Amino acid sequence: MTTSLTAVDVIVTKRDGNALSDEAITWVLRAYGRGEVADEQMAALAMAIVWRGLDDRELRTWTDAMIESGERLDLSGLSRPTVDKHSTGGVGDKISLILAPLVASCGAAVPQLSGRGLGHTGGTLDKLESIPGWRAALTPDEIHHQLEEVGAVVCAAGERLAPVDRALYALRDVTGTVESIPLIASSIMSKKIAEGTSALVLDVKVGRGAFMGDRQRARELARTMVELGESHGVRTLAQLTAMDAPLGRCVGNALEVRESLDVLEGGGPDDVREVTLSLARDMLALVGLDVDPAAHLDDGRALATFRRMIAAQGGDPDAPLASASHRDHVLAARDGYVRSLDARSIGVAAWRLGAGRARKEDPVSAGAGVICLVREGQPVTAGEPLFELRADDDDHLARGRAALAGAAELADEPGGPHPLLLERVAHESGSTS
Repeated sequence: MTTSLTAVDVIVTKRDGNALSDEAITWVLRAYGRGEVADEQMAALAMAIVWRGLDDRELRTWTDAMIESGERLDLSGLSRPTVDKHSTGGVGDKISLILAPLVASCGAAVPQLSGRGLGHTGGTLDKLESIPGWRAALTPDEIHHQLEEVGAVVCAAGERLAPVDRALYALRDVTGTVESIPLIASSIMSKKIAEGTSALVLDVKVGRGAFMGDRQRARELARTMVELGESHGVRTLAQLTAMDAPLGRCVGNALEVRESLDVLEGGGPDDVREVTLSLARDMLALVGLDVDPAAHLDDGRALATFRRMIAAQGGDPDAPLASASHRDHVLAARDGYVRSLDARSIGVAAWRLGAGRARKEDPVSAGAGVICLVREGQPVTAGEPLFELRADDDDHLARGRAALAGAAELADEPGGPHPLLLERVAHESGSTS
């Protein structure tokens, strides 16, 4: 296709606050994918979008172009209805490990294409790779077969799925252009739509440990993604959930797997169970399955599906999980009540202990992490352990301890309860509940 457009034309149009034509959007993303638009030019366009935004039409076309830059998974031949979940990321957010096999045990197929952790937020693939033998890379045929036979797959997104988004995301990460709702929404939804699922529930985190600290912006992101999904034929619903404190007690790869198993065995922390069941109910409702997921957690059906899912990807569900050799504790400086636990500080501490990475190519420790020994509202006495730290050596242990300074705020009186499930955003009403 011949065109008179240039990258500078497109940049200037958006810089000056004008809408981009469908032709301009399609051309610039295709040209960037072919290497005909330079990184510095795409970075300039991304910055113009940060300041000027994209309207609904522009955003749909932008998302379409990213989807069409690669392949789509075809899940239409499955005997089960397909539904997935995406989280915007948080600290101790181990929900996918429980949710995928739980919803699969209720009769759905859950194609959970996941990523790795970066910075203070953990990655689902890193957590599962702490299970000996488990592999993240599957072919499309393997994904399809496992969804039919087991009902759940948690694996890495292939490089041919929305490849322009992968290149653009890496560029945004180093040019200060990540925090744009249209760019975030199109990045997430292009991959989820290309994944081929027929329904999607979004878990949009809000708070100190989340990417979106402001509830109003989180709501705007949720609405944008819901509308994008619906406009592309994917039944989509979003929940806003609190991420001021870590989810559960454990933050770190093998630690979170162990805690996930506790929930799959019918126990585990109440907050992890609450979020898991809320998302599971919405996922099942979207695909018309009238099943009680709580029963599947309590009677072992979800656990059995988890074990089959792990084994299907080469993992040994009976193998011992990694355990770090060095341990330490952070103690309460005085008597009082735990007013708050700062999710971001705790996430950074787990990262510094070795559970996370600063760059995508960095290795991670399977056994490192933080165990929160107290919860918000709990009374403590001076000298009582607040956190247990785990690392592979003394240097990492010291870095993690430094990051936890001030992570637990103590007060003379207990604080009020903090709701975990904040809002639901649906396409039908166009409002929140």
